[in-house]
Amino acid sequence: MKFSLYIAKRYLFSSSSSNAINIITAIAATGVVVGSLVLFIVLSGFSGLKEYSLEYTNIFDSDLKVYPSSGKTIPFSQAQNKALLGLQEVAAASQIIEERVFIQFKGKNDMAFIKGVDDQYNLVNPTDSILLSREWLTPNKSEVVIGYDTSHKLGLGARDYSGLLEVFVPKPGLGQIDPLNPSKDFTKQNAVVSGIYFVNQELNSKYVFSDLNFARSLLSMDSTKISALEIKLAPKASADKAKQKITALFKEDVLIKTRIQQNDALYKMLNTENIAVYLICTLIMIIALFNVIGAIIMMILDKRKNIKTLYNMGATLKEIRSIFFTQGALMTLLGGTIGIILGIIVVWLQATFSFLYITPSLAYPVKLLGLNVVIVFFTISSLGLLAAKIAASRVREQLLG
Repeated sequence: MKFSLYIAKRYLFSSSSSNAINIITAIAATGVVVGSLVLFIVLSGFSGLKEYSLEYTNIFDSDLKVYPSSGKTIPFSQAQNKALLGLQEVAAASQIIEERVFIQFKGKNDMAFIKGVDDQYNLVNPTDSILLSREWLTPNKSEVVIGYDTSHKLGLGARDYSGLLEVFVPKPGLGQIDPLNPSKDFTKQNAVVSGIYFVNQELNSKYVFSDLNFARSLLSMDSTKISALEIKLAPKASADKAKQKITALFKEDVLIKTRIQQNDALYKMLNTENIAVYLICTLIMIIALFNVIGAIIMMILDKRKNIKTLYNMGATLKEIRSIFFTQGALMTLLGGTIGIILGIIVVWLQATFSFLYITPSLAYPVKLLGLNVVIVFFTISSLGLLAAKIAASRVREQLLG
């Protein structure tokens, strides 16, 4: 092995008598460096995009959410609430009422979901991270917090007392709406906008937050019923164990979802995109490694006299093949390592100084992950060793005669 490594290093780092061989080897080595550099940067970029895309789930979605298995409501008593808060796995819980509504302000209208929350909601999902202006809801008051896009569409700001936001919902048991007098078929409540939230483009026009009793009154909902429960787990609590205990509190069947399950479509999409980009970059890497195979084969042809000399001195065919295999392995491993190091530097510079922007105010998100280093190194190593094996197999007995 020491013999093969010594000769391989000489061949790799020493200039060949043929300028063409030197150029081909330089191109192959550069291709490996650039390929691993690009693969690492792309994976780091997608890691950053994934983290950025999922940021809102950490501030907008609870650790666990309890849904009705059928219908729109869950019977939930004060005794059940007390028992829920008594579980050691539960740090806080908020009762939710949610329904689709029609909103109107000075002739401008929109559709949204009203989300009635109790005074525990801040303990489950801290709202200070999403509030853009003014303050959160005051309990038991006719106030709402609307999204930035809703505010822009209706021309309505926080604490705008020039008019009240009108919230409409169809009356329970309503059949066909009377086209001559549609207002009689809706329940209406007026509210002051106490604040405006900003999360992302999808959610900024989806929800209108209100006090739980405001939503209950608007929907004429019984005081013992809710639409959902949002739960914050205690530190280091087991989600599976918590789900078992929470399920036991309900006589009716309920669905309990973790934060990932609440956004399973988004997680699947991001993971699929990540895998697709990885496979595309790996394909590019495979094409680049053909240069390594070509460079090693050209080196074999250039060193035919040396190969014959080594064979006559007692080196076996296996040992001669090992020389060129080791040369190819060194080229890919060293090139891959250099590419990864350069990639780490580029990603760190982007994360620290933000020299590349998606918009004038949003830097392209990147994230340095040790997992990406392992993935790139494993990919370049496995493909590089395969390429070196293929190239080394071109040393045949015909060259030794």
